Amino acid sequence: MGDGDARRPIGRVMAQVAMVMNLDKCIGCHTCSVTCKQAWTNRSGVEYAWFNNVETRPGQGYPRTYQDQDKWKGGWVRKPGGRLVPRAGGRLKRLATIFANPVMPSIQDYYEPWTYDYETLFNAPLGDDFPVATPRSVLTGEPMAVTWSANWDDDLGGGPELARHDPIVRRLGEKVRFSFEETFMFYLPRICEHCLNPSCVAACPSGALYKRAEDGVVLVDQDRCRGWRTCVTGCPYKKIYFNHKTGKAEKCTFCYPRVEVGMPTICSETCVGRLRYLGVVLYDADRVAEAASVEDDTELYEAQLDVLLDPNDPAVRDKARRDGIPGRWVDSAARSPVLALAKRFRVALPLHPEYRTMPMVWYVLPLSPVVDSLTSTGHDGEEAGNLFGAIDTLRIPVEYLAELFSAGDPEPVRRVLRRLAAMRSHMRRINLGQERDASIAEEVGMSGDEIEDMYRLLAIAKYDERYVVPTAFGVDEADAGAIDEIGCSLDFEGGPGMGGMGGAPPFGEASGRPDAASVETFHALRVRQSSGGRVAPGGRVNLLNWDGSGRPEGLFPPRRSGPGESPGDGPVPPQRGEGET
Repeated sequence: MGDGDARRPIGRVMAQVAMVMNLDKCIGCHTCSVTCKQAWTNRSGVEYAWFNNVETRPGQGYPRTYQDQDKWKGGWVRKPGGRLVPRAGGRLKRLATIFANPVMPSIQDYYEPWTYDYETLFNAPLGDDFPVATPRSVLTGEPMAVTWSANWDDDLGGGPELARHDPIVRRLGEKVRFSFEETFMFYLPRICEHCLNPSCVAACPSGALYKRAEDGVVLVDQDRCRGWRTCVTGCPYKKIYFNHKTGKAEKCTFCYPRVEVGMPTICSETCVGRLRYLGVVLYDADRVAEAASVEDDTELYEAQLDVLLDPNDPAVRDKARRDGIPGRWVDSAARSPVLALAKRFRVALPLHPEYRTMPMVWYVLPLSPVVDSLTSTGHDGEEAGNLFGAIDTLRIPVEYLAELFSAGDPEPVRRVLRRLAAMRSHMRRINLGQERDASIAEEVGMSGDEIEDMYRLLAIAKYDERYVVPTAFGVDEADAGAIDEIGCSLDFEGGPGMGGMGGAPPFGEASGRPDAASVETFHALRVRQSSGGRVAPGGRVNLLNWDGSGRPEGLFPPRRSGPGESPGDGPVPPQRGEGET
């Protein structure tokens, strides 16, 4: 893995915290989305924002048709001379439209957030008809019809009603079939890509977006943000959201307060399918622009791989030390599951490399549909010969996956699928007690030991093998467990961050400032709401924050007044430690 890097002088070595998601394991449960929402966007102004969302493919995505860059002008384009410029235009064009930026999704392309009229449901008088809670817009407070949401495609996944509007399906035309028996679907979780060459950073006129030098996380400086929203246009993945209450941009922070103390992101920690992997990769920063500027879009994937360095190479380790990378970061990079899956085993691909942002969230492609379809026809669904021959007839067309992960080049996709198929066949022989067949691994350019290492990582990896996250720069590893959570850039007087908006806290209405990152869990929320009163002035009641004690106003109808009592008077149910448990 280091031969190609060693033949060329190494430029400035930098570190990047990256992620791999195994799509073969994603069941679309949206646990990652809900826990991210609870941690980062549970406040006014960003009700529609999902820093993590799970899309059904084929489908329009979130926001709708965000992949249509002819419409949304995200990412970079290469000029004939090789220079990259934002697709939205150069500085003069952006300056001319700075006060009115029409090239961005409207709230209808996301969805109009809503709540329900619980007051009517709780307080309706006794009658023959069962009361209902009608939906009301969070933006206007008026009754509304719910017509779209963050994953509306889920209910009709793979069906022609919505999937025909998928920009990739429109591009492929007749190669994607939508008859009932040929319908296909898979889930695609998405977060900010924390790109090596982020176009959102280049698009921001106030310099509020920046890429951290120590770990590559892309953040928004809330003090410098002026709400121009050109970053929303510039991001081709549309993973930057505008808070309409504060007038600031917000985005996925890669849970950096957790990552800095060596903990995985919230979405990774709570993933039911254990499909996420976190790790550090080292890269040559002096080669990023060159790699992002290659002429042919189909060469971008290989160019991005070439930028990644081998942390086991002594020359790389020495250069990293001289460039200020801590030794524990280099050691973590050597054990990184991201580097192993992306560059050693080459079974993880970036999302839309043709945007030329060099995304650092990688995906292992879904293989299960081909196994299921083979088994349903009476064939052995995990025999190597059957699997290799059936990949091109996969219900998820190879061409569709190629448009997502390899700029339309089907060869990297076929290679990944063949290696995953070889792993299934090789490991089944072992599990059945049969003799190992070396030809299965050789046919996909691997050895039997490599396939077994890949299987261990993809199938049965333990917690500390999936998440290899070193502590932050300047932090002693021995003291990492005692570090309090670091305040985020949203935390300023009266701001929408850690201190809440108008006094309302950000991690659920009943929470206060967390004591430490390691205790910010749903179990910790149990002790934060034990009063019988309202959880926050004018706030909503969140069932996740309520431990069953007391009668928070808004969760139950008011008590009926007895003689001489005013509404709300009367005994309060005993709290924990006061008579009942």
